[in-house]
Amino acid sequence: MRFDILSIFPEMFVPLATYGIIGRAAKRGEIEINVVNIRDFGEGPHLMIDDRPFGGGNGMVMKPGPIFRALESIPRVRGDRRVILLTPQGQLFDQSIARDLGKLEQIVLVCGRYEGVDERVRSRCVDMELSVGDYILTGGELPAMIIVEAVSRLIPGVLGGVRSNVEESFEDYFLEYPQFTRPRVFQGEEVPSVLLSGDHGRIRLWRRAQSIKRTLERRPDLLEKAHLNEEDRCIVEGLRQKQGRLE
Repeated sequence: MRFDILSIFPEMFVPLATYGIIGRAAKRGEIEINVVNIRDFGEGPHLMIDDRPFGGGNGMVMKPGPIFRALESIPRVRGDRRVILLTPQGQLFDQSIARDLGKLEQIVLVCGRYEGVDERVRSRCVDMELSVGDYILTGGELPAMIIVEAVSRLIPGVLGGVRSNVEESFEDYFLEYPQFTRPRVFQGEEVPSVLLSGDHGRIRLWRRAQSIKRTLERRPDLLEKAHLNEEDRCIVEGLRQKQGRLE
């Protein structure tokens, strides 16, 4: 998987491509992260990449020319690719979209700044628009990092354990179950005895029940998307009955 990122602050991506799981995956060649400085394609002696908006208004708008030229400089790898604009107007990024993007060979992420990009970039160059939440950031760099990490984790070999990205929050629309490690007792609170039992069947059932319980309490909207088997439905019904008795 190759990620090409267009930004006016390429130095922001150095830690992403250097440290942690993503950095190690890049060093092993499982992913490739290429950052393109839009300013290198600016106009005039000062390499301008923004200008005042036609029709008036506050702020500046990123010019189309530098972004067009930056996109044209990116080699196209064999296989499917998407050019994605990071914008608050885009579709909300989630795990389902991450899985779809993980099937591609190349993702090009355009990081906007200021009051946004010229509309002709959006209409002529972009395959899709994504947002990471209903809030305003100063640019698309942080959303781009989120997408790179979320997608990279789904690429075979990037994570160590075979099931590492399967048993995590949102993978099956359930939040992850509680995790514990040593010491067995910390400040008077003890690890649940089932986790010390060695009974893998009971542990699996406990974890599934805890996962469903957390989802029901914190993100009940996710249950509408989840694929429940008979065991799951029994757990949900039992939790709802218990919840009703407590109200």
